[in-house]
Amino acid sequence: QVQLVASGGGLVQAGGSLRLSCVAPGRISSIHAMGWYRQGPGKQRDLVAVISNGGGTDIPDSVKGRFTISRDNAKNTSYLQMDGLKAEDTAVYYCNAVIVTMMSPYVNDYWGQGTQVTVSS
Repeated sequence: QVQLVASGGGLVQAGGSLRLSCVAPGRISSIHAMGWYRQGPGKQRDLVAVISNGGGTDIPDSVKGRFTISRDNAKNTSYLQMDGLKAEDTAVYYCNAVIVTMMSPYVNDYWGQGTQVTVSS
């Protein structure tokens, strides 16, 4: 079992920046896509950004131009750089990764514990 570890959330003023990190610890054989999702109060969980193991990214229009996703394959880590934050970006941010562990040949979907991002206006 892999538990992703997310960090970097906090309280920031509108227009500010935060950088979230997500580490996949443990005995990892390979990581395919890595992504970030968010869930605001009373809302569904939505995709924020995703990056393939080849570096290709997909970012929805709602955050395009403000959010950037990257990854360090040597560290099994993804990053979400968030600039120009707005009050509507306030949410719990969850990281996700599609992983093959050394204990199983199968691909599985893993999630982090969530990190709170609060943007004050």
